Amino acid sequence: MPPLLLDDEEAVAVAVGLRTGAGGAIAGIEDAALRALAKLEQVLPSRLRARVSGLQSIITPVSGDRGPVVDPDVLIAISAACRAGERLRFSYLSNDGTRSDREAEPYQLVNWGRRWYLVAFDVRRGDWRTFRADRVTVRTPGGGRFMPRPLPSDDLAAWVSRRVAFAGWRYRARVIVFAPAAVVLERIGPYVGDVTAVDDESCVLDTGSDSLETLAVYLGLLDYEFHVESPPELAGHVRAVAERYLRAVS
Repeated sequence: MPPLLLDDEEAVAVAVGLRTGAGGAIAGIEDAALRALAKLEQVLPSRLRARVSGLQSIITPVSGDRGPVVDPDVLIAISAACRAGERLRFSYLSNDGTRSDREAEPYQLVNWGRRWYLVAFDVRRGDWRTFRADRVTVRTPGGGRFMPRPLPSDDLAAWVSRRVAFAGWRYRARVIVFAPAAVVLERIGPYVGDVTAVDDESCVLDTGSDSLETLAVYLGLLDYEFHVESPPELAGHVRAVAERYLRAVS
């Protein structure tokens, strides 16, 4: 490679990025990242070397929390298809362990935490989907070129985050909240649930949790009147919490 001209901030950013990549979520790049970091540190001025060393000395990764790793060839194949506007054919391993054949129009890779997600339009299912890249096995040849569609959101990172969070819930709930939709959404944040206005003074909250007991408590923390539409079991947990609180002050 020809000589690179980096300013101080760029050099530090590259060094920290390589250090992160050395323990990262992409399989097979750890050694290459360490080799590149060693070469970079050899040519860094002493003042920058000290800054990089200082950063590395206070960063402690959580051991045992590596998460899934992605084959770099898969990321390269996906990114190439995104840039070229070509359909991807691949097999996909779902959460329940079943494998299915997919054909999709790929648009964007989103990195969230230690996972990579592909945002694509699933041709056979006729809907936008997110696919974890570590569960994708790319097949060749691809499916040819496609005409770009309007994206499902202007903020794909937020869109992916919400879909991933919602898909992980064990229980789903539908609740009428007697407060304006904007007020409720501001209170819960965009990743906790979908809020749809009914009128100026009420809205529907579609949310969920891994525990109905926890969900009953969270609904009370909204600090607004609400009515549980589903599931019926949630109403029983809300009633139990209310009775417990009443006994606490009787």
